[in-house]
Amino acid sequence: MIDRPDGRDDGEDWTENYELLPGAGNVSIILESTTQAGVGPRLHQHPYAETFVIRRGSATFTVGDDKVEAHAGQVLVVPAYTPHRFSTGAGGYEAVHIHANARFVTEWLE
Repeated sequence: MIDRPDGRDDGEDWTENYELLPGAGNVSIILESTTQAGVGPRLHQHPYAETFVIRRGSATFTVGDDKVEAHAGQVLVVPAYTPHRFSTGAGGYEAVHIHANARFVTEWLE
């Protein structure tokens, strides 16, 4: 069990990175929440798959050579060694990013 570091007991505006989770789950997670448009990481890749569970808002993802519009209620899986990035939409964005590795391993491509 992991408690929210700021002590709140809701899921709103919760942005945090977690590695080496209890129970040896062999995943790491990023909780992403923003009300701003145009926010997101630069192009990168991982030696494992990354799964995006989008809970609110939308984002435009670049996955390899493809552009994907993803929104709340969708799950997007980016395969290992696939360059990707995203930019949040006008209504903001809230998602859980699940890295299929106990620690984050990121190769920045730009």
